[in-house]
Amino acid sequence: MKEKEQRKKNIANVQGVKIIPLGGLEQIGMNITAIEYEDNIIVIDCGLSFPEDEMLGIDMVIPDVTYLKENIDKVKGFVITHGHEDHIGALPYILKDVNVPVYATKLTIGLIENKLKEANMLKSTKRKVIKYGQSINLGCFRIEFIRTNHSIADSAALAIFTPAGIIFHTGDFKVDFTPVFGTPIDLQRIGEIGKKGVLALLCDSTNIERPGYTMSERTVGKTFDNIFADYSRSRIIVATFASNVDRVQQIVNSAVKYKRKVVIEGRSMINVVTTAADIGYINIPDNTLIEIEQMKNYTDDQIVMIMTGSQGESMAALSRIASSIHKKVSIKPGDVVILSSSPIPGNEKAVSKVINELSMKGAKVIYQDTHVSGHACQEEVKLIYSLIKPQYAVPVHGEYRHLIRHAEIAELMGIPKDNIFLISSGDVLTLSKEKGAVTGKVPAQGILVDGLGVGDVGNIVLRDRQHLSENGLIIVVVSLEKHSNQVLSGPDIVSRGFVYVRESENLMEEARAVVEKALDKALSKNNTDWGKMKSEIKDSLSDFIWKKTKRNPMILPIIMEV
Repeated sequence: MKEKEQRKKNIANVQGVKIIPLGGLEQIGMNITAIEYEDNIIVIDCGLSFPEDEMLGIDMVIPDVTYLKENIDKVKGFVITHGHEDHIGALPYILKDVNVPVYATKLTIGLIENKLKEANMLKSTKRKVIKYGQSINLGCFRIEFIRTNHSIADSAALAIFTPAGIIFHTGDFKVDFTPVFGTPIDLQRIGEIGKKGVLALLCDSTNIERPGYTMSERTVGKTFDNIFADYSRSRIIVATFASNVDRVQQIVNSAVKYKRKVVIEGRSMINVVTTAADIGYINIPDNTLIEIEQMKNYTDDQIVMIMTGSQGESMAALSRIASSIHKKVSIKPGDVVILSSSPIPGNEKAVSKVINELSMKGAKVIYQDTHVSGHACQEEVKLIYSLIKPQYAVPVHGEYRHLIRHAEIAELMGIPKDNIFLISSGDVLTLSKEKGAVTGKVPAQGILVDGLGVGDVGNIVLRDRQHLSENGLIIVVVSLEKHSNQVLSGPDIVSRGFVYVRESENLMEEARAVVEKALDKALSKNNTDWGKMKSEIKDSLSDFIWKKTKRNPMILPIIMEV
């Protein structure tokens, strides 16, 4: 409690506007940043991240919002830049503890409402649709939504007017002069805000290592047209990100042009397409969509399937088809499968496994030149710097290597080295016209979600899971008579994931003898402390198994009193 009060005091005592990332730095995903000035806090985005390989059994990771809970009376609202999972995915979890209004553009609110509906939280959550160019006042902050382009429609940058100066947050963005839906990024308004004098720029770093410009989304449409023309007799299956509505639109356009029916498959794909169609963000002509059950009424050259699974996710539609566990679709020789995305770092193995499985079933897999990124390359980032001309640069949305490269480019654009801040999740960065410095630290570890359990799996449980997954488990069961401590039965040894018992009878017999010896030794000392008895069994058995097998399974002694 004292520590919490002291932290509040320390952070409150420093003058200026505070930028507090609670996630999204040194990683791709889990984006959430608090902006604080005196008694006012707004929160930008509230995303989740997917588990790393060593997080066995974990479904997702959500941000630690202890700091927001401690200062709940200051929090005015969530301001969301766009509708990707790494920006909205944690909202149903976080809103339970930090129930404040949510502000976002039309499609983003639509996608958030899908999540709230599933969590039965629609009635308890205030939400408001904001148009581009519109401002909202939250406490002492005024926030303006500015049109940007990204791989999902309705993305926004935020100009946050604070008493200490303007903070400009790009969100995830690229500069696309020929977007599929809507109009190009509002560079004019960004320039006008730059002229007012911007205190700090928080800019997307995802593609910062790539020189040049990101290609327009429209270029993918031409590639699809060419593929559809080349494979006019094959059934075509396209896997892409569910959230990329513009990509889905272009696949639909090619399907209509080549007189094919479209099947949408995968839960998140159906959700997003339905939401986008409801608000008019995707145009699918009548009689184009058919249900998956109706496919049997059409020939292969009359069908296109659009589905999830371009990242090799095990439960997504394409992965289930590739491993022959999809109930309604199976791959046949001659099918053409287009992977319309590039693998997210870490997913390369899963993607190549799916490509191999599909190829072995006789499908033609196309995965080159069928995707363009939704993130800005170096020249677009430079363009934003030249328009905004910020006093301070704070690279966001990227791993450490991205942030370092971003800092170099910011310096190239004339930002003094001392005014570029490479901060970590949990740092409190305080900025004023006079100076900027990291002035504190708040909790920002990330909370693990496993099934319905939120935060009940920590480092110790994960370590046990890793131990079990690598070396297996041995359980030793002994029954002792009450009072006299005579051994009534056992020791019995059960092995799981260590050795196959029927093929290792000699090893098990020897292990049992080792446990008996350890037990006799403990009981001869009139030792009634079960803790010590268990340690004795554990240590001697562990030594024996290591000498015999050079393995280190988890050993679990169980003593029962009868």
